[in-house]
Amino acid sequence: MKAFKIPEATVMRLSIYSRYLHQLMDEGEDTVSSGEIANGVGVSSAQVRKDLAYFGEFGTRGVGYKVSELYLQLMKILGLDHRWNTIIVGAGKLGSALALYQGFSDRGFNICAILDINPAIIGNQLGNLEVQSLDQLSSLVGQHQIQIGVIAVPANHAQDVTEQLLQAGVKAILNFSPRVLKVTPDIVLRNVDLSVNLEILSFNLALNR
Repeated sequence: MKAFKIPEATVMRLSIYSRYLHQLMDEGEDTVSSGEIANGVGVSSAQVRKDLAYFGEFGTRGVGYKVSELYLQLMKILGLDHRWNTIIVGAGKLGSALALYQGFSDRGFNICAILDINPAIIGNQLGNLEVQSLDQLSSLVGQHQIQIGVIAVPANHAQDVTEQLLQAGVKAILNFSPRVLKVTPDIVLRNVDLSVNLEILSFNLALNR
C-alpha cells in the first residue's frame, strides 16, 4: 500500500463503502457481496473488487464479505480507527455550521476549538464550544495536539490563516475558502469549493438540455 499511490477516487469510494456497510450493520445484515455493495452505492462490482484489492484479500469466494469485519478493515484503512483532533478557523455561518455538525464526531473527528477575529463573535457558544480568539491558535494546537485545521474564512484571509496553522504545527488542512492555498509538499491539503460542485451539476444538466 505504501509502495504506490492509491488513487484519490478510490479513497473517496472507500469512505462511501464504509458508510453503506454501517447502514447494513444497522439493518442487521451479516454478509454482503461485491455486487450488493455496488448496487447500494452506484458503482460496478468490478470497481468494488478493484478498490478493495489495493489493500489485500477480503471476503470468501462464493460467500461474500462479513459486513462488520469489512467495515472495521475499511475504517482502519481510512485512519478512522482512532480520533483526530481538529480546529476550525472562522466562526461565521459556514464555520458555525461545521462546528455543530454531528457527523464529524461520528466519523472520528473531534472538533476541539473554533476561532475568529471578530470581537462580536468571540465568546459565543456553539454547542459545547465557545468561540475563541485567533490569538489562541498556537496554544490550542499544542494543548489539544491538533492534527487537522479547517479553514472557513473569507478568501482574502485564507492564506494568512494557513500560514498560522502551519507555524502552529498542523499538518493537514481542509480549506472551505475559494482561494488556492500555497503549502509545502509535506502538508496534506484538501479543498472544498461548494460552487465547483454546483458547476459540475450545471455542466451535466446542460449536456441534456
